[in-house]
Amino acid sequence: MPTNVVMPQMGESIAEGTIVRWIKKIGDTVDRDEPLFEISTDKVDAEIPSPGAGVLTEIKVKEGETVPVNSVVAVIGAAGEKAAADPAARGTAASAPSAGVSQANGQSEMPEAAVGQPERAASPAARVPTASAASNTGSTAGSVPGSIEELRRQKSSPLVRRIAAEHNVDIRQINGTGISGRVTKNDILGYIETGAKPAARPAAPSGGHVPAYKPGERVEIVPMTIMRKKIAEHMVMSAHTSPHVYSVYEVDFHQLSRLRERKKAEYERNGAKLSYTALIAKVTVDALRAFPFVNASIDGDNIVFKKDINLGIAVALDQGLLVPVIRNADEKNLVGLSRAIDDLATRARSKKLNPDEVQGGTFTITNPGIFGAVYGLPLINQPQVAILGVGAIEKRAVVVQTAATGGRADTDAIAIHPTCHLSLGYDHRLIDGADAGRFLQFMKERLETFEEAWM
Repeated sequence: MPTNVVMPQMGESIAEGTIVRWIKKIGDTVDRDEPLFEISTDKVDAEIPSPGAGVLTEIKVKEGETVPVNSVVAVIGAAGEKAAADPAARGTAASAPSAGVSQANGQSEMPEAAVGQPERAASPAARVPTASAASNTGSTAGSVPGSIEELRRQKSSPLVRRIAAEHNVDIRQINGTGISGRVTKNDILGYIETGAKPAARPAAPSGGHVPAYKPGERVEIVPMTIMRKKIAEHMVMSAHTSPHVYSVYEVDFHQLSRLRERKKAEYERNGAKLSYTALIAKVTVDALRAFPFVNASIDGDNIVFKKDINLGIAVALDQGLLVPVIRNADEKNLVGLSRAIDDLATRARSKKLNPDEVQGGTFTITNPGIFGAVYGLPLINQPQVAILGVGAIEKRAVVVQTAATGGRADTDAIAIHPTCHLSLGYDHRLIDGADAGRFLQFMKERLETFEEAWM
């Protein structure tokens, strides 16, 4: 019996996936659980194993195409079975009629979920407005319920959808000016205020918009990857959502570095890598316990304090960035944190993460210092309210106090110590400068006086 290969449900908030690369070709022998193809979703890239053994007899979805989860993307036949005579003539899975999917230009028109959003996205079918919802506000002229136009207009953030529900507004009536036609907060607020449709973003540069290139200019245009587009959307959304403010503290790592050198070999024998990131993560968890308003989110006029500390650790990839999450990080000791950080980073780079492992973070640490940056000013990973940036750990001249001897008073001296700049980016709607200062001062004191007992 042939085995159908389907687009997997990579997490309850994942509605579709894009075939990035077929690892196996038609006619290739495939073993069960052998990597078959690579996909990209709005949460993570991953290699998908074969559900059975045999011969890859049919590929229904081409590289670059996007289809809903559970769509059949390929067929595996019995060993020795031949592929169809004319593979080029076969249609793709998406060429069959499917609600809400268009393959014009090889692109899916299903709504895209925003990266890092905590809500549970409904299935593609559930995203289509019900008849009752449409009857409350009226359908867009010329659109058909469940059509591509309607689905495109419904691309929006949870905040926009909530505002729409509160004001009984059908998002289908609004021409979104955001990325990929997404209805933004300004779009819907403008619609509510004026009762008129906001002007759609112009297709061609106008009104003071600076074009990316001029006619006749020598350029190379390369489409963004799925991951890069999602990062772009999420960062634009973050910048528009939170009023960002930053505080930067310099931390002396002299004592911490000595302790790390003494304990590195012991940790390695226990299968853990005692990195500075792990040590900073441990102190961060302690700080989040002490200052719960940093481990929170904003929901309208309400503050949502998170009882769990789910620590995101940003991992730079060759093309893009992922933020795997250590769940219940406050329940782990330093060995557990070290192992978790190393495991998630390794699997992020080898595309072995599950989508659930990059969701649900309550606070994020990012380390631009590994590339030599003195410090960074990162954007907040929504819906969190703060993010910690770790700068380069370098030897610098610092002023230290020498102990009094022989009746002499304490004196200042210049010493060469490893230091690091920690930056906290925070949402000024919730966190004030004094609050951020107390948080960073707590971390500074803990890191500069780190004791073996805290490990």
